Amino acid sequence: MSYLPVDSARPEPVRVGLIGAGWMGAFHARSLAERIPGATLAAIADPAIEPATKLAAELGVEKVTADAADLFADPAIDAVVIAGPIRFHAPLSIAAARADKHVFCEKPGSTTLEELAEIEAAVAETGVHWQIGFNRRYAADFLAARRDLAAGVVGTPQLLRSLTRDPGNGSIPHAARVPQWTMFLETLIHDFDALNWMNPSAEPVSVHVFADALVEPSFKEAGFIDTAVATIRYSNGAIAVAEANFSALYGYDVRGETFGSAGMVQAGRATETAACRYTADGVGAETPRLNIELFADAYRDELADFAAHVAARRDGTAAPDHGVPVTPGLADARRALALARACIESVQSGAAAGVAGSAPEGTHDGAGSVAR
Repeated sequence: MSYLPVDSARPEPVRVGLIGAGWMGAFHARSLAERIPGATLAAIADPAIEPATKLAAELGVEKVTADAADLFADPAIDAVVIAGPIRFHAPLSIAAARADKHVFCEKPGSTTLEELAEIEAAVAETGVHWQIGFNRRYAADFLAARRDLAAGVVGTPQLLRSLTRDPGNGSIPHAARVPQWTMFLETLIHDFDALNWMNPSAEPVSVHVFADALVEPSFKEAGFIDTAVATIRYSNGAIAVAEANFSALYGYDVRGETFGSAGMVQAGRATETAACRYTADGVGAETPRLNIELFADAYRDELADFAAHVAARRDGTAAPDHGVPVTPGLADARRALALARACIESVQSGAAAGVAGSAPEGTHDGAGSVAR
C-alpha cells in the first residue's frame, strides 16, 4: 500500500520580517511563527542583537540582524511588522514602502501629522499595503458592536465612551522614563480610533482635555500625565468621552459604548471571563493583567488580516471582507493622530482645541442640520 498524492491548494505564506524584538515585538514574533497559517516569520531585526538572536533561536528563525535595512534589501521578505519605539515608526515605514515591502506598523503611525504625510506619500508612490495596529477592531466584542452599529441597532449615535485603565499597584516606579504625551500618543490613541470607528460617517471636530498626575503627583511639574479625560465633539453632533489611567489596581480594563436614538451597544469588560465566584468573602472574578492576555486573539487576528491583504495583492485574489470596515489604514491613523495632537494642544492651552482636517464645529452630516 502507498500513500495517494494530494494537490495542496494552500497558497504560499507571506514572508514577514519583524523590526523590534521587545515586549510587543516578541509577542508578534511568536504569533507569526506559530499561530498564523497565512504568514511565516522570515527574519528579525533589532539593534539589541542579543535578545533578538535569542528570540530567533527560540522560534527557528534563521535570519537575524541589527539593521532593519537588511530586511528592506532582502528579496525573500514580502512584508515587515514594525514594533520598535514610536520615534522610528515613520522613517521605518517610509523606508519599507520605498523598498516595496508591505507594512504593518504598531500605533501610532508617527508622532506628527507631517511625518504621517510623508508615509502617505511613500505608500502612494509604491502602492504597498500599509496597516496600523488598532487591535480593538479585531476583539470579538468590539467587532460585534460595530456590526450592530452598521445594522442600525442604536440609530443615530449621540453619546460615546471609551476607556483604558492600565493595570498597576498604585504607583508608577518608571514614571521618570515615560516620554511626555505617552498618554495621548500611545494609550488613548486606541480609544480615539475606537470612538472614530464606532461613530461612522462622522469626523471629530474639537476636543477639551482635563489631565493630571494623580497617581504620581511628584512628577506633574516635569509634564508627566497618568490620568486624562477627553471630551470630543463630532460633526454629526455626537459627544464622546475618552478616559485613561495608568494604575488600575483591579487589572487591565478596556471598554467602549455607543448610545443612540434607538438603543445602545457596549463592548469590553473588566473581568477576564464571565465566570464569577460567590463565597462568604463576597463576589469575585479574575481580571486580566496584561494587554497580551486581554487582546491575545485580537493581536493575532490583526496580523492574520494583514497577511491576508498582502497575499491578496500578491496572488490577485479578493481581499478579506469582514462585513463592516475593519482593516485600519493611513486614513484611520491620521484621524486618531489628529485627535491625539489636538489633546496635547488642549492640555497646553487649557481650552478646547480644533482637530486638524475636520469640518467646522457644529456641522452635522446626515440630516444636514447645523448645531450653531
